[in-house]
Formats: sequence, C-alpha cells, structure tokens
Amino acid sequence: MSYLLVLGGGESGVGAAILAQKVGLPCRVSDKGKLNPQYREELEKRGIPYEEGKHSPDWLLDANEVIKSPGIPDSLPLIQDFIKRGISVISEIEFASRYLPEDTKVAAITGSNGKTTTVNWVTHILKTAGYDAAMCGNVGFSMARLVAEDPHKYYVVEMSSFQLDGTYKFHPNVSVLLNITPDHLDRYKHKFELYALSKMRITQQLGKGDSFVYWEEDAFIKKYLEQHSMECTLLPFSLQTSGAKALYESDKETLHIEAQHNLSAFSIPKRDLALVGKHNLLNAMASALVAREFGVSNEYLGKALRDFKNVPHRIEYVAEIDGVRYINDSKATNIQSTFYALEAQTTPVVLILGGTDKGNNYSEIEDVVLSKCRALIFMGIDNDKLHRAFDGKIDQIRDARSMDECLTHAQELAQSGDVVLLSPACASFDLFKNYEDRGEQFKNKVLAIKDR
Repeated sequence: MSYLLVLGGGESGVGAAILAQKVGLPCRVSDKGKLNPQYREELEKRGIPYEEGKHSPDWLLDANEVIKSPGIPDSLPLIQDFIKRGISVISEIEFASRYLPEDTKVAAITGSNGKTTTVNWVTHILKTAGYDAAMCGNVGFSMARLVAEDPHKYYVVEMSSFQLDGTYKFHPNVSVLLNITPDHLDRYKHKFELYALSKMRITQQLGKGDSFVYWEEDAFIKKYLEQHSMECTLLPFSLQTSGAKALYESDKETLHIEAQHNLSAFSIPKRDLALVGKHNLLNAMASALVAREFGVSNEYLGKALRDFKNVPHRIEYVAEIDGVRYINDSKATNIQSTFYALEAQTTPVVLILGGTDKGNNYSEIEDVVLSKCRALIFMGIDNDKLHRAFDGKIDQIRDARSMDECLTHAQELAQSGDVVLLSPACASFDLFKNYEDRGEQFKNKVLAIKDR
C-alpha cells in the first residue's frame, strides 16, 4: 500500500499528518530521533502510524510522496534517493496550501532578520482591524494543523529558507522579503547566492493580482529584480529612496506610506512606533504595506503600529539592577541581528556573544562593537574565533561556559547606566536546547538576581 510519508515528528510533521488524516490520505510519520511526548501522544490518540529512533527501509520504499521537516537537508542520501526515484519531496506548507479554501488570503514573510517580529506585527494589525487572522509556519503552530483544526480567513506565514526550498505551487497573495544577509550557509554549499536564491523562491508563484513587498536597499533583491520581470505589483520600502511605497523621511523623523487602492496616504512619527531601532522602522513599513494590501484602514493601522508588543527574545527588556538594564536578544542567531540590536542601544554595552558559529564574519560588526561596547563576554564551548576577531580591540573580554558564569561577569563589568545585552550572533546548541532556552535562562537568572 502506498502512503504519504512524513519525515520528522515535530510541529510541522505532526501537523501535516493530522491534515493528511483529515483529508483521507494514508500517512506515516518517521523520525530519526526521539519524539516529544506531546506529539507522540497526539499520534497515538489519532491512530496515525509512527516510528522513532530510525527510518525503516520498508517505510521508505512504499511512500508515494514525502513531506520532510525543514531541519532535514536535501543533501541527505535518503532524500536524494527519493528524488532519483521520482518521488515528490515537499514542505508541510506546500502540502497545507493544497487544502486552503479559494477565498483564503495568505501573506508569506521571509528574510534573514526580522521575520518573527514582522509576522507578529502583521497579525496584530489584522486582528486589531477585526480580521480572522492567524500566524503560523516557522512561528507558532504549523499551517497544516491550523488548516485541519482551526481554519482562518487570513494566514500570516513565517517562512525560513529551508521551508521555501520545499515549496513549488504554494501561492501567497502577498509575499514579503525583508532582507538577505549571510546565514545558514552550511546548508547551501557555503555560497551566499544559493541561500539568496532560496529566499527569492517566495516570489515564484506571484502573478497579476499578487504583491511583492521588499526592501529597496537590499543589493541582492535589487539585482534580482533588474534581471527578472514580474507580473505582480511591486511594493518597495526604503530608508532613503524617494518614490518607494513606504519611506522613512529622516528630516521629519516620520514613516510615510503612499496611497494604496482606495486608502489615502498615511504617516506616523518614528517616536510613536511601538518598537525602536532602524531595523524596526523597516519591519513597521513592511507590516504596514501588507496590512494595506488586505484593506486595513489608516485608523486601525495607526493604532496597531503604536500598541504592538514585541515577541520574546528579541531586544526584550528584562530588568534594571543597580542602574544597569538587562536586555534579552537571544533570537539574534546571526551577525546582522546582533548589528541591529547594538545599533539600537544609546548607552555603553556589555555584550554577550557566542555559541555555535554558523560561518560568521565578525569584521561585519567590528565597527559597531568598538563604538558601542564597554566589554565583551564570550559564552560558548569554543570561543577561539571570537577571540581572534576582538582580542586587543576591546579592553575587557571574559569567557563563560554557563549562564550563571556569564551573569557573574556581567555584574562585575557593567556600570550604572550601561546595558547588558545578550545578542549572541550564534546558534545555541553548544550549551542550550535552543535560543528560547538560552533566553529563558538569561531572563530567569537576571530576575533571580534582582529579587536577591
């Protein structure tokens, strides 16, 4: 008997299996690792066949289509074997999109930085305006789970490059590309262009009646658009280019959105935005353009741009202790995110860097580190690359192998008026389960110090 094979039993895999069962497709879930007890219980309760700790050869043999977890590289022999046998290998979002009602509206958002903030902000704007909206994908629940169990009229989908690699006919109404900076290059033969082209897949199904929201100043996007014609509506946002659909007018310190459809032009002072920093000006402009494509009025747009609360672990204020502010930016797992976090600071910084390096070039943040940082704390198993980059350039540098050790150093190095900023520029898997675990440990231990 042939069946749909789901590789990976996390949120996206289990969500895909639940949807497959609902639409009557025979399905099996296979995970090389150990399943989370919550997902194991779900599969057992629904009677969906699964295995863990292995990919059984006989399970691989009879699959007629494969949905793979974003974490599984295309280069793995078992994936290459499916491809050679002509078996379709897709992402969970590609699968879920097959079962969307025709009147559903989808905004798909990607970028090396700012995805989660923008997805949350767009969803907040839509909900403020009374829309039946939900976010999904690389944040929150899988799209497949929502389609199966909790359908909505509007979906705001966060998409990583890994998820985009498995899409072919997925057709958003609005696609957003915030920026492209080097990240995950180990998955793309250490070639930036391959990674960037993966991001551009978000435009592959756009046609007349669809819209593409993008950052005008991104060099790769600009070059790509010069070389490829698109039938969709182009909606650039910019910090400096007059004529963009959304523009930051630096002389007035105002964000301005051009008139769209039947909506008049809209402006809001930078000081009124819910989030600070240049990167959040970009996120706000992108969010506003998406919302207006879906018809959100200026009244609701202005309210939601002002009262939005940022997601955890992204430049998140934790506490002030002895005049020192502690900020959790654990979600900064690449160089550009750390650059943005540093740029947003207005007082001296004790910066916590380090973790599992993904091919970082620390010279890209050297200038902002030298101009903003009083001291550096390298928190990781192997800090040699960081030392090579910054030794002799910053007077105070410490190493830490745990969050407790890290915060002990931070208390010794920080002075009243400073910021202690956790913005690692690295993945977290050397010392922590994930970036959320890293951020939660930072917050909990900072709050425990404050209580003492």
